[in-house]
Amino acid sequence: MATVWPWKKNFNYDGQEQGDGGDSNGQQQQQRPREDHDGPSNEQQPDERTRLLQPHYLSPDDPAVSPYNLWTVRALSGLSLFFLLVTFVWWIVLLVSTFVSPPMMYTRGSGFLAFSYAALTVAYLIVVGRLFFAIPSQPLSIWGAVLAILLLVDTCILLAVPRIRVEEGWAGIATVIWATVIALYTIIQNRTVANGKREEEQRLTGREETRRSLCEWIAVLAETVIVAVMVVATVLLTATLILRARDASLSPPGRKYYVSEDKYQVHLACVGNTNKNTTTPTILLEGDHSPVEHTLQPFIDSIYRDGSINKYCYWDRPGYGWSDNAPSPFSAGMAADALSEALSQANEKGPWILVSAGTGGIYSRIFASHNLPQVHGILLIDTLHEDLLDDYIGGSGRGFFLWLRGILSPLGIDRVAGALFRGRTREDRVMGRSAYQSGKVIKAKLQENLIAESMTKREIQTSRRVGIPDTPLVVVSSGIEVRNSKKWAEKQEDLKTVTDRLVAWDVVEKAPHEVWGSVDGRRVLERRLRELLGRGE
Repeated sequence: MATVWPWKKNFNYDGQEQGDGGDSNGQQQQQRPREDHDGPSNEQQPDERTRLLQPHYLSPDDPAVSPYNLWTVRALSGLSLFFLLVTFVWWIVLLVSTFVSPPMMYTRGSGFLAFSYAALTVAYLIVVGRLFFAIPSQPLSIWGAVLAILLLVDTCILLAVPRIRVEEGWAGIATVIWATVIALYTIIQNRTVANGKREEEQRLTGREETRRSLCEWIAVLAETVIVAVMVVATVLLTATLILRARDASLSPPGRKYYVSEDKYQVHLACVGNTNKNTTTPTILLEGDHSPVEHTLQPFIDSIYRDGSINKYCYWDRPGYGWSDNAPSPFSAGMAADALSEALSQANEKGPWILVSAGTGGIYSRIFASHNLPQVHGILLIDTLHEDLLDDYIGGSGRGFFLWLRGILSPLGIDRVAGALFRGRTREDRVMGRSAYQSGKVIKAKLQENLIAESMTKREIQTSRRVGIPDTPLVVVSSGIEVRNSKKWAEKQEDLKTVTDRLVAWDVVEKAPHEVWGSVDGRRVLERRLRELLGRGE
């Protein structure tokens, strides 16, 4: 027998049409399916399509009860997917830019901040826009609102502080604004899906469903925990931006100069005699893997105050202290050229006595080969040999560790903890003992790592072949480092042959790597520095 549809006219058992659903006596009669004497009715059972047309309501657990029935919800789902794909592509671009600066993508900061916000946005879209799209919840709306407020604060800090705005550039600002827009969009999405779900439940089940299944409760718990972690990460990002805004108020000594076709600025400061016509050599400092203001400069400044030297200059390599990060790739030879350009703009023409420590010896030797007439002496303080570049600077393991530290640096866990619980000041973070935590410094070290065995090693070998044979040379080595490493001792001895005019090679027995940190080391360095100044005169 054919299925009875509610909008069809009624028929009697003989197949004749009834009028207005009543019998011949005018009484209403409910139509029943005719049953055979041999068994039950053969009435067709409703399928997933036709049961929606039945006059009875569906079960709340029926798969057909879904907010996806609404075109607005389907449109939001597609829009979330589109936003996710766009953000993921941008995240890939920022990932590449941490190693090589694409055209129009170079920023004078580390670039790690933009990468972190892009990663946060991708993760948020995956969780809220895809995995738990159809399971809206009140906690998700609350956490989403908190996240949006924090991102609005971050946007305001970026736009309000000139130093941060310049360092992050358009890419960083656009990334943070985009993250804010996505946070606001997901709030609208969550409410729209919740309203659509309620509407479909009322239409198909007759009432709004207030209970949740076990799977739904697990999903709500999971999304709440994940988004809460994202909010905590954003709180750390905001705290780090606040510290950076505080650090930006610290004025540098000396001046900052645009170099490399005005792409970035480096910090240069000179202390002492301002007479440009003097022939007395000026001490030019090159630091190790920390800002020179925290390591070598205080020692040289104490000698200057004693009257042993008349003038000295120091600078921050790109990424250190007050200097901007340089575009990638960036080699020691490029740094030497940037220093020459800054000295020229400052009208500092030498002659120079180069004093360098640790890794700075690589940079000083290349600078000397580029400025032979102006270099009147070189003092290498336990400096790195070019044959050890791979051991101390290069290496894929060290590069990955630096990259990992870089992408985590915007969270500022160590910097925030240092400021809150250890009393770290802005001087500590910019040029002091906490400077190594900065994303700029980490980016500079990563740049050194990436080209240590290629460009930098080739440049230092070329400088040795070009030769600075007539330049007086002093090598002072750490006795502790020499005893601890036979290879280091051999390479320190080889540094004696950098020029043909070796003044002395001193191994200070109890001195650490920073030789001036011991009494004997300071005495040896002061004596040798005076000898070089005497020869320079």
